[in-house]
Formats: sequence, C-alpha cells, structure tokens
Amino acid sequence: MQQLNDIFLIIHQYIAGNNWFIFLLLGTGVFFTCYLKFPQIRYFSHALRIVKGKYDKETDKGDTSHFQALATALSGTVGTGNIAGVALAVHLGGPAALFWMLMTAFLGMCTKFVEVTLSHKYRDFDEKGMVAGGPMYYMKKRLNIRLKNGKRIKTGYWIGGFFAIATILSSFGTGSLPQVNSISNAMFATFGIQHMVTGAVLSVLLALIIIGGIKRIAQVTEKLVPFMAIIYFLGAIAVIASNYQNIIPSFITMFRDIFTGTAAVGGFLGAGFAFAFNNGVNRGLFSNEAGQGSAPIAHAAAKAHEPVSEGMVAILEPFIDTIIICFLTGMVLLSSGVWNEKLPNQFQQTDIEILADYYYEHNEKDLADLKNHLNSKAKVALFSGVLQVQEGQIRDKISIIHARSLAENVKVRKGGQPFSGEITVTNGRITDRSANLTFTGNSLIHSAPLSTAAFTRSVLGNAGQYVVAIALLLFAFSTAIAWSYYGDRSVTYLIGAKYVVFYRIIFVLGFFLASFTDTTIIWNLSLITVAFMTVPNLLGLLILRKEVKSTIKDYWTGFKKEHPEKRIW
Repeated sequence: MQQLNDIFLIIHQYIAGNNWFIFLLLGTGVFFTCYLKFPQIRYFSHALRIVKGKYDKETDKGDTSHFQALATALSGTVGTGNIAGVALAVHLGGPAALFWMLMTAFLGMCTKFVEVTLSHKYRDFDEKGMVAGGPMYYMKKRLNIRLKNGKRIKTGYWIGGFFAIATILSSFGTGSLPQVNSISNAMFATFGIQHMVTGAVLSVLLALIIIGGIKRIAQVTEKLVPFMAIIYFLGAIAVIASNYQNIIPSFITMFRDIFTGTAAVGGFLGAGFAFAFNNGVNRGLFSNEAGQGSAPIAHAAAKAHEPVSEGMVAILEPFIDTIIICFLTGMVLLSSGVWNEKLPNQFQQTDIEILADYYYEHNEKDLADLKNHLNSKAKVALFSGVLQVQEGQIRDKISIIHARSLAENVKVRKGGQPFSGEITVTNGRITDRSANLTFTGNSLIHSAPLSTAAFTRSVLGNAGQYVVAIALLLFAFSTAIAWSYYGDRSVTYLIGAKYVVFYRIIFVLGFFLASFTDTTIIWNLSLITVAFMTVPNLLGLLILRKEVKSTIKDYWTGFKKEHPEKRIW
C-alpha cells in the first residue's frame, strides 16, 4: 500500500500538483471572466429566476427540472470536499489556503457557466431515450480537425473518449472511494460502527437508488440536498457563534498571509505561499469541480430550450458549494483553533515519517529545517535501520512526523498491548507491515477528524461530532449517487447504454471496498483522476471560446424578443 501511495504522489507532482495545472485552471477562469465580462455577477439574479422555473416551456425536452439538475449537480459537488477537503487544505497550507479556495470558486462560477452551456448545447439521447450529455459530446462534435482538402479527422471522438474514461476513473476516485471512506471513518470515530458494516449498509442503499437512473436520482437529491445543507449550516453557525471572539482574528489570518504563506504557529510547522496556493486551488477544484466537466453531465438532463439558460443555473453551484459551505467550514476550523493544535489520535502509517535526529519545534533552526522539509525545499535526513521499542516506547534518538507535525507522546502497541521488539524502517518509512502495529500520540489531525474536533469546541459540545457525522454521511452519500450517473453516461458514450448495468455493479462493489481502505491513498488517487478530466475539458472550452460568446449573444437576442419588458445584459 505504501508503494502504491508513493506512485500516486509521484504522478500527482507532475499533473494536478504542478504549477502548470494550477495556472491552466485559474487562467481559464480568469480568461472567461474577462472575455464574457463577469457573467457570474451580471447573470446571478437571472439564474435564480431560471431555477424557480419562471421561463420554462411545456415543449422543453429533458429528464429533470432546472432545480433537480442543480440539486443533482450539487449533490455531486457538496461532499467530503466541503468538510474533509477544507480541513485538509487548511491543514496543509494554513488559513491562506482557504482564501485560494474561495478565489477558485469565484472564477469557477464562470468556468462552470461555460462548460454547462456547451455540453447542454450538444447533448444527445441514447437508445433508451434518456439524455446523454457532457463534455465528451461537445468534444466529439466540435473538436475534429479539418484538413485542407475538406476532410475531417475524428480527433473529437478520441478526445471525448479519453474524457469519458477519465470520468469513469474519477467516478471512483472522486465520487465513490473518498466519500464512503470519510463516512466510515466518521461513523467509527463517532458511533463505534465498524467500517465494513457502514460500507455494506450504504452500498445496498446506493444500489437501490442508482438502479432507477437519473429520474430516481433527481427525486432523491432534490429532497436530500436542501435538508443536508440546512443541518450543516445551522451547526456551523452554532460553532462560529460560540467562538465569536475569534471571528475577526480568523478572518484576518485568512487574508493576511495569502502572498507569503502561513508562519509556524502551535503545532503547525508553516507553509510557504506556493504550498498554500497549490493546495487551496486543488481543494477548491475538488470541492466545486468547476472545469472538471462533471456537473455538465447532470445539467445536460435538464429540461431547457436554451443551453445558455442551464449554463446560468450552473453559476449557482460554486457559490453554494464553496463560497458558502466551504467558507463556513473554514471559519469553524479557524475560530475553534483546532487547526494548529496537536490532539490525541491513532496514526495512519502512510502519514508517518521517521527522521534520523531529534528535532525541537521551539528551536528556530529546527523549525526552519522542518518547514523546508515539509515544503520540499531542503530535505532533512531520514532514518533507516531498526528501531528498538520497549514497553511501547521508542528508545532511539529520532523524531516522528505525523500529519505534517512533530508527534508527541508516541506509543507503539500490538493487539492493544504495549509493544516490545524491533521495527524495520527504510528512508523514514516503516517497511515491516506484518507486525500489525498501531502508533498513537499527539499530533495535528486533518480531513474529517479535524472538522469533527472543531464542531465540539462550541455550545454543541460532544454533540458537535454527531452533526459532522450526519452531515458527512448525507454529503458524501449524495456525492456517490451523482457520480454514479456521471460514470454511467460515460459508459454510454463509450460502449452503449446496455452495458451501464455492469458499471453500476462495479461502482457499488468499489464503494463497499473503499469503506475500509487507507484514507491517504484514497485522497491521492482522487487528485490524479480529477486532473485527467479537467485538462481536456479546459482546453476544449478555450478552443470553442468564440462559439460560447456567440451562443450567449443569441440567447439574449431571443430573450429580448420574448420578454421585452425585462432588463438584459
């Protein structure tokens, strides 16, 4: 598992973890925001009227209403990224990462408007009469290369095929694996329910829902999304209000270090600008999926006579998902103070790194060395050899980094009892997995456990953990529902609707298996699959930029004729 995790990390460094990916993502959002003159602001109120069904027509074709399509797309984006993802971003990059998440969302409102407009414009209907849409269809129809002799090379078909394959992979890496993994961890930590039991129960529910296709999915999500959003919103407000004295300081810390990175504070060893920027943008994308091309698959099913109108509905997604919900999570983490506090926890071995010397985080030189090490600027020496352990205590002069912090009060156990013996370590990593050892101690925590800890620092007390557990259950489960639809539409594009049933079986099976798989590996896999979808979609949007602009112009021309009394842009 460690080797597999290392492979994922290496791949991620060259794709989603590299600066070129960040600049492509943000650059596309900046370009279309300027090119279309800030549609995320100008069309916002119009989008609200469309969602209410004010301009619907009986002749509109599709499988869902505007609100159902929005709810389905939101169920796909409002997931672990809003609870665990925000906590991971702040854990990695500090408060500044939250700012970059919000900036990604603002630009993403425009990107999502563009991608949904194009995808809805070129949607198809499959052999069963259901809508089949998404970026792969505009790619197939509009990204073919025309030769000088007039012939066309079907490059669009192959680009669309690559996107569809990436979507299927991402339905596991984004929609299935990390979602149920976070749920099962939360259920175990909160209620003591075994991971496998949680996975089995939810897998059965998932199968019962997705077998009905988009119409049943839409019926579930239009009720589930508002309910879960209200629960989480009220819980988050209770936490922030309980820590009211920290609201303004927390807000200041988010903006103070956006161009410098966050300095060391508490157990947090510091993060440079590049690290905060990179993780904020990546987590922002994971949360709202703007530019990834997933939401257009759900919106393609909406009943609409104009593709631009559905594109406007999509503007609301990143606003609700990231600017509201993720911001609330971030303020909960910052105002409660748990983001830089070492807490008792059981270590995940893939998060453990053993250093060859003893480091003290209050020593300025040690602190600088550790910060450079964690930010990949200058590595410190890693331990290789055999650790001597007696009655659960490590006797060697070493330091252990867990969750990007110096671990304290480390204890080693086997079968619940203090361990005595030897542990083989190679380049800072534990290589002897056969001993089934558990490491406990005090360190920073991240993902869902960090959000859970934050919610308990309020008037809610221990009940706060139940709010997070229930919200995470609803958020993550709804995401898996939506992503199953994204995957089955991609299967339809590649090999036809009759093979969708096989995909659904594999999807549910993967959902179950991921409930008891290592969290770190799940997150690192998801980062890769997100990039495989995003890159071809963003390039396609940029290539078709002129068509997008002309399509918007045509929409407003027609709207003015039908509604001359309305103000248009």
